[in-house]
Amino acid sequence: MAIKDWPADDRPREKLLMLGANALSDAELLAIFLRTGVTGFSAVDLARKLLSEFGSLRALMEAEQAVFCQGHGLGQAKYVQLQAVLEMSRRHLESSLLQTDAFTDSQTTMTYIKQRLRAYPHEVFACLFLDNQHHFLAFDELFRGTIDSASVYPREVVKAALKYNASAVILAHNHPSGIAEPSQADIRITDRLKAALELVDIRVLDHIIVGNAEITSLAQNGYV
Repeated sequence: MAIKDWPADDRPREKLLMLGANALSDAELLAIFLRTGVTGFSAVDLARKLLSEFGSLRALMEAEQAVFCQGHGLGQAKYVQLQAVLEMSRRHLESSLLQTDAFTDSQTTMTYIKQRLRAYPHEVFACLFLDNQHHFLAFDELFRGTIDSASVYPREVVKAALKYNASAVILAHNHPSGIAEPSQADIRITDRLKAALELVDIRVLDHIIVGNAEITSLAQNGYV
């Protein structure tokens, strides 16, 4: 049976309009993104099939282009649409940071950093630069590494902070292993960066480590 022949309460688009996006399952949300099904599959059926093939909505959304385009009913056009959706989501979060106190609104900050860094298969070290009232100035991915490391140079971090005229910095990096536990190396580089930035009167407010499903704040754990 085609989706248009379903009861209105069961159709994803109508259900979203009546109850809001939070009421929809992963398959229903994906079906709205797909818009149409393929021969023998409604959009919802196709969405369920894709979620089964990829293992989860997150895995589908973070799949590399070649892998994504191999999915049943997917292709380059859908990949481009998805990347546009993801970038709009990132920019929406960035806009939220521009309108609020970035550091005291820690949940928004952590959500933004998690979304920016979680999907990388290699380690990425980034900085969130803030003004003297802790409002958002910029987010820069400064260093990239291998599967389990990134070389971080304090001089380059200081240069970037001065470029943005930052008064404070939140350090961040991901752990491709998925475990957000800070290592001794993470703690050491945090201390080195604090010392370097203090020389130019810039404070390190936190160092956020992004894992798979979890995120760790070194400040909350007493390391900053």
